[in-house]
Amino acid sequence: MHALIFDLDGTLVDTVYAHVFAWQLAFAEAGMTIDGWRIHRRMGMSGGLFTRAAGRELNRNLSPQEAEHLQQRHGEFFAQMMPKRWPLPGARELIEFLRANHILHGVATSGSRPEINASLEAVRIGADTVVVERNDVARAKPEPDLFLACQERLGVRPADCYVIGDAVWDILAARRAGMLSVGLLSGGYGEDELSRAGAFRVYRDPAELLKSLDELGILP
Repeated sequence: MHALIFDLDGTLVDTVYAHVFAWQLAFAEAGMTIDGWRIHRRMGMSGGLFTRAAGRELNRNLSPQEAEHLQQRHGEFFAQMMPKRWPLPGARELIEFLRANHILHGVATSGSRPEINASLEAVRIGADTVVVERNDVARAKPEPDLFLACQERLGVRPADCYVIGDAVWDILAARRAGMLSVGLLSGGYGEDELSRAGAFRVYRDPAELLKSLDELGILP
């Protein structure tokens, strides 16, 4: 039996660019200017990995205290900018289709509760759906831990899973987990980038993926 494992930000909910701006504000407040495009290239990593990577971009060795403060301020800025979350086109319909047809699926995200709660609600993902968050694993993407934990909870083999993500970090983590991956353009990465990273197929958004499930052999 096949299973679909979804990333959240940029894959099911339209939050990527709000995260970029929130990070930019957090760094600016701390006296560090970082270009938005540099932030976007790191989207999909956990907050801890992101702050270390951003520090390298700025030639700064951030202390653990600085990194923790930046993550806290990012979360606060993000909540202020996006008190309401919007599902990407076709996201709700895709999840409803999978649920109605008893097709295994789950969510594996670098975000953490309570920040992700509003995004899960926007896509109508409830307690009956497997959700693995950053706090559930030792290492976040591009390490495979999130996807492997989700696969284990779904009760299937890695080889029977498709990872659906919008960032090259999703695709890399899927490869490390031994899973095929599907890229979505809805997070801002280009088709060539996702394909070069190893995506088996690339679609525009969840709506196009829903229409193309037969290409993945995912049919009720």
